[in-house]
Amino acid sequence: MNKFLLLSLVALFGASAGHAEPSRTNLLDRVQSCEAILQEFVSRPAIGPSREAWQRAKAVLILNQFKAGFIFGLKDGYGVIMVKKPDGRWSLPVLVNAGEASLGFQLGATSVESVFIITDEATPRMLFNNRFNIGVDAKAVAGPKAAETERVNAEILKTPMLAYTKSTGLYAGATVKAGHISRNDKANFVLYNTRYTLPELLYSDWVQPIPEVQPLMNLVQRLAP
Repeated sequence: MNKFLLLSLVALFGASAGHAEPSRTNLLDRVQSCEAILQEFVSRPAIGPSREAWQRAKAVLILNQFKAGFIFGLKDGYGVIMVKKPDGRWSLPVLVNAGEASLGFQLGATSVESVFIITDEATPRMLFNNRFNIGVDAKAVAGPKAAETERVNAEILKTPMLAYTKSTGLYAGATVKAGHISRNDKANFVLYNTRYTLPELLYSDWVQPIPEVQPLMNLVQRLAP
């Protein structure tokens, strides 16, 4: 490993450990980037969720992550979660943190974009207790794609989290991973100018949508009415 790459990785980990609180403009960019991620998945049947998956959606989680490391790896990122209310309307997009620690020999960097169709009502509520681990607290499997024409396995569709992921860049190594999603109430206080936390933002109508999040809400409403 050359000196420049080593210094770059040191700088990356240092920045991740001590970054400043993001501005409201940055938080709006996060929501809009999640909308763009979902738009891309929807426009590409080879990677996007099937119609049957959307029909079962009780919530949707969109993540944007970056992973890099040498010996010790770090995946950091953010996302939004939305839930479907009993009357069929979708909630505000609520910001969450997305992280993963890994251990093993590894070298490289990659960006990872993911969409999770959540098919039960219990999984989003795990965030009431701050965080949950994908694949541990909530079982996750690769979901059926829109491009697939064969009969969709009903048992797969019953899995709490149907995963759709794409990555870019290079990353190699054997790792032990523990991915987690955690609530980010501080970010939502700034984004929505409120003191309500994740449970109220997801399940109540006490906070009205701001114009910048309406396109994402409209898109999800169209996909899973």
